[in-house]
Amino acid sequence: MHKASASLLIIDDDDVVRESLAAYLEDSGFKVTQATNGLEGLKVFEHELPDLVICDLRMPQMDGLELIRRVSEMAVETPVIVLSGAGVMSDAVEALRLGAADYLIKPLEDLAVLEHSVRRALDRAFLRSENRRYREKLETANRELQASLNLLQEDQNAGRQVQMNMLPETPWESEGLAFSHQIIPSLYLSGDFVDYFRVDARRIGFYLADVSGHGASSAFVTVLLKFMTTRLLYESKRNDMLPEFKPSDVLGHINRGLINCNLGKHVTMLGGVIDLDTDRLTYSIGGHLPLPVLYVDGEARYLEGRGLPVGLFDEATYEDHVLDLPKSFSLSLFSDGILDVLPGATLKEKETALPEQVVAAGGTLDGLRQVFGLAKLSEMPDDIALLVLSRNLA
Repeated sequence: MHKASASLLIIDDDDVVRESLAAYLEDSGFKVTQATNGLEGLKVFEHELPDLVICDLRMPQMDGLELIRRVSEMAVETPVIVLSGAGVMSDAVEALRLGAADYLIKPLEDLAVLEHSVRRALDRAFLRSENRRYREKLETANRELQASLNLLQEDQNAGRQVQMNMLPETPWESEGLAFSHQIIPSLYLSGDFVDYFRVDARRIGFYLADVSGHGASSAFVTVLLKFMTTRLLYESKRNDMLPEFKPSDVLGHINRGLINCNLGKHVTMLGGVIDLDTDRLTYSIGGHLPLPVLYVDGEARYLEGRGLPVGLFDEATYEDHVLDLPKSFSLSLFSDGILDVLPGATLKEKETALPEQVVAAGGTLDGLRQVFGLAKLSEMPDDIALLVLSRNLA
C-alpha cells in the first residue's frame, strides 16, 4: 500500500550497525538517510520529513524515548521503530506507550525481520493517513452538505411563505357564501393549491389545482397558476370588457400557458364561477379526481363532468357544466391525496366512501378534518387539499 520508494531515517551511534541497516534497506528499494545521534537525527527529521524512523534506544545527547516524544509532536503519523540491545521490558513498554510502531532486539540476525517491520509500519501509516484524508473529506462534505441544507431550508422557508401569502383568507364569506380550505403538504412545499375571489360585483370565482409531482418544482407551478389567473382577471378588468370569464376558457388559457412554459408539469384542476344574480354555478373539470361532492339535506353526491388534464395536450378543450345552487348546501373539493386516507382497498371502494364521509362530516371543513383524522396525519405520500364552499348550513 505504501509508496515504492519510501524514505527512511536511521539513527544509531554504532556506525557499523547503522551502515549495514542502511545498505540492506537501500537494496530493498528504500531511500535511506542516516544520523549518528538523537539531536542530529531530530534535525535531519525536521529537514527531510522521512516516512519512517528507525532509532537506537540508547544514544548520547538524546535517547530513543525522547526522540519518539519529539517526533510524535512534530508528525504524529510518522512511525518509529525502536532498536535496543538491552532488551529491558520496561523500555519496550515505554517505547510502545509513546507510540513506537515496533520494538526489535539487537543484534538482528535476519534483517528481513526489520524489512518486514518497516513495510508493515508503512502500510499502517498509509492506512491511517488515508483514513484521515477520507475523514477530512467526509467532514468537509458534511459541512458543505449542511450549508446546502441550510440554504435549501432558507429557500423552502421563503417558498413556503410565498405560498402562504398567495392563499386566500380562510374562512372567507361573501354574499352569504362561506369558503374555507386546508392544505397538508407531503413535503415542506405543496403542489396543491386553492383560490377563491370576486370576479366582479355579481360573480365569485374559485378553483382547486393539483400539480403533478411534489416539492419545490410543483410548488413553483402553483405560483404560476396564481399569476395566470390573476393576470387574466386584471387584463379583463383593465380593458373594461369583462368577458364571460367562463371556467372552460380559464382552463384553456392555463393549458396554453403551461404548455408554452415547457416546464414538464401538468395540473388536474376544477374551476368554477358562481353568479349571485342567478344563483347558478358554472364549472369546468380538467382531468380532476375525485369529483366535487355536493351535500344537500343530509345527502351527498358527486357532480358530473370530465376533461383532460391541464398543460398536457395542445388540442385539449374544456366543457362548462351548470348547476342551480340550493338554498342550503355545501360543495367539497378534494385533491387526489385524500384517497390515501379513505377507507377501502380499491379506487372504486374509496370513491364510494367519499360522499359517505362528507355526510358524516355534515358537509363542513371542521367535520371533514375530524372524519379524516387530518390532525393526526404524519407522513403522507401525496399532498392533500380541501376546499369547502357552503351556504346556510345548520
